[in-house]
Amino acid sequence: MNAKITKILITVIVLAVLSGTAVQFYGHRHYQLPIIAGPGVTKVAMLSEYCESLEGTAADTHIFFLQGKEKGGKTLLIANTHSNEPAAILTALIFLENATLDKGTLIIIPQFNNSGSRNTKPGDGYPLYFDISTAWGSKKFRMGNRNASPLDQWPDPDVYVHYPDKQLLSFLDVRNTNRTWPGRPDGPLMERVTYAAMQIMREEKVDIAIDIHGAETMFPVTNCIVAPQKSIEIATIASMYVNAMEGFENHVEPSPGGFRGLSHREIGDHSDTMPFLLEAPIPFLDQPTGPKTVDLLLNGKDDFLLRLSEQKKLFVPYDETGWPMEKRVGQHCSVILEIMNQFSLANPDKEIQITNVPKYAEVLENGVGYYYRDPAKVDKNRIYKN
Repeated sequence: MNAKITKILITVIVLAVLSGTAVQFYGHRHYQLPIIAGPGVTKVAMLSEYCESLEGTAADTHIFFLQGKEKGGKTLLIANTHSNEPAAILTALIFLENATLDKGTLIIIPQFNNSGSRNTKPGDGYPLYFDISTAWGSKKFRMGNRNASPLDQWPDPDVYVHYPDKQLLSFLDVRNTNRTWPGRPDGPLMERVTYAAMQIMREEKVDIAIDIHGAETMFPVTNCIVAPQKSIEIATIASMYVNAMEGFENHVEPSPGGFRGLSHREIGDHSDTMPFLLEAPIPFLDQPTGPKTVDLLLNGKDDFLLRLSEQKKLFVPYDETGWPMEKRVGQHCSVILEIMNQFSLANPDKEIQITNVPKYAEVLENGVGYYYRDPAKVDKNRIYKN
């Protein structure tokens, strides 16, 4: 009798634990991030308007257009291709909530892999959320994963055969929106996402596309701009400028011609748009770190990485200050602005004049949250849940 009671109690406890976990993951998947359309936003669309088969799926997401008073060049800003690299969306929201354009057009997709932003990585102990402090309180964000959720795209193939080059990639790459470019309208869900982005570039005649990322401090392709040959000159001048004038390190990496599916490769090969991919260091993603906490995500401080830095095992400067979010977001802001500036100088007939976006030093001084508007004090019609 005692054994039977014990089994029942154990079963009840296990079910209670599983139920609590299920509630947490359900809440994470269905949490709606309020995205505020700032004064520069003139139009809001959905990604499914450029690929009908996305309508009604978890991959559909908002697109924001900021159209200047005068015609000029057009920039597409893509954030959260990898939703475990949150400096991307934090940067995109600074542009979205503050930027105004006198000339040209800026198109922003703040949650490019919307499914990935609703996924997580419990095996690595990822936090479900993180908060950014602001003058009016804190702004809560979902912490996502690199790949789309298997709840939205399943099953994975044994091997992902890239379209159209037929290069063999990892089975997980079929859910990675930086491996599925240029995509197909009838392909797997993430191919439809990248196809829709390609259609934006073609239909809107986008001149430059900037894909924002973060990479490990132990990975050589970090703290840099990745660009193919058609974009390399502008990338190089922009990198040299921020190094010399804004005081932070940045270099250029050439896009490899033999590795398919990447935004900085396929956008250039399959459209007239000039692609750039930005990488800023994110210690959270390095393997030899302590627990994957919110503090590590935000301040980038880790004792193990500090020891590795002393042994010259990292590819970026690293000391007791870590790599705080302000530094990463500030770098992205400055590099994006400088790429647009250098494109404008090289193409005066397609000038892009943008104002009210902070640069590196300002973000370091004020913090990221300083640039976010209080949802309680803006027109509700300007708030979009994603």
